[in-house]
Amino acid sequence: MVQLHGQTYDARSLRERTGMLSQVAGVRLMTLGDGVERGIRMLEFRTGSGLRFTVLVDRAMDIADCEWCGMSVGWHSPAGFRHPGLHEYEGEGGLAWARSFSGLMVTCGLDHILFMNDVPADNYVYGPKRTVSHSLHGRISTIPARLTGYGERWEGERCILWAEGIVQQSAVFGEDLHLVRRIEADVGGNEIRLHDRVVNHGFYRTPHMFLYHINPAWPLLDAGSRYLAPIRDVVWAAHAGGDYSRQGVGYRTMPAPQHGFHEQVWQHEMGADAAGRVPVALVNDRLALGFEVETLKAQFPCQYEWQNFQAGQYAFGIEPSTHHVLGNLAARERGEMIWLDAGDARRYDTTLRILPDAAAIAASEARIRAIAAQPDEDYPAPSGNHLPLEGRS
Repeated sequence: MVQLHGQTYDARSLRERTGMLSQVAGVRLMTLGDGVERGIRMLEFRTGSGLRFTVLVDRAMDIADCEWCGMSVGWHSPAGFRHPGLHEYEGEGGLAWARSFSGLMVTCGLDHILFMNDVPADNYVYGPKRTVSHSLHGRISTIPARLTGYGERWEGERCILWAEGIVQQSAVFGEDLHLVRRIEADVGGNEIRLHDRVVNHGFYRTPHMFLYHINPAWPLLDAGSRYLAPIRDVVWAAHAGGDYSRQGVGYRTMPAPQHGFHEQVWQHEMGADAAGRVPVALVNDRLALGFEVETLKAQFPCQYEWQNFQAGQYAFGIEPSTHHVLGNLAARERGEMIWLDAGDARRYDTTLRILPDAAAIAASEARIRAIAAQPDEDYPAPSGNHLPLEGRS
């Protein structure tokens, strides 16, 4: 059954009240037409309950806008939603990725995440190619998808909005990795379900790394907003050298926009519930609004917290990851790189959930605390204990 406006409707009663479902909910394909966005295909999802979000087909089917009852949840950076044809992957010493960095969710991978690296290329069996040069967070986020379908589907009395596409990261004498992405949301619902499968479509043994850069922002992010997470250990902090508290910002409570702020990144070792789920959330008690990200520990064993509180770029990041923040070369040295042979695949199932009121925030906080009580201090000392990652092929 579909819950809308305080009432319950079956498929027939909803059809009786609308000429088309699009009157209240649906998925619509459109093309952006101006500025750096010009030419990007975009899918708009509306669940009818107040959840609206957009999917950039031509940017790896990442999520751009996200709103709840007209209130913005997702980040718009100064870079905008830049057309992939404008992107220069090799530019600025590998940092040009930041010129295309914007939106609620940006996918990182498929064979590299984190900072720039030159890594051995002997697995591609091509003499002139001794190394692969990786820029920040990999190539996938600026590759257009082949849209294989979208629309609305009834399963009994439940109506599901959906879209599917394939993003191919491929090269001659190099990787041939396919990201098969499906995005779903229920009519009347408050969550986005993301189902990804990364497949080695080629015949070289190929490395695989994967990360979601999930970026809630103002007004959800504001002075006093709280980060909730089942943290068993604070493993690492990029800013821990010297005066750990020099910017006056800890991991738990968010400040107002700052001037001259340098990004802070933390890696936390998360606990999971009995089903292996890891929920984390950013909540704003004043607005009685929260945003929860639920991943599976077996799929994303690592997780980072990104704080970019510079005025004009004000954002927070929840970053589930397949690998430690140590990076590509360290993953190889520690025997933790994921290697995909021909036809091998990895699956990732993630839920992005709006917490629409104080009761939902309280329930999320209780659920998280039942898994692990996060540190009460703002600046817990990092342990440096990057636990061995299991299940690598």
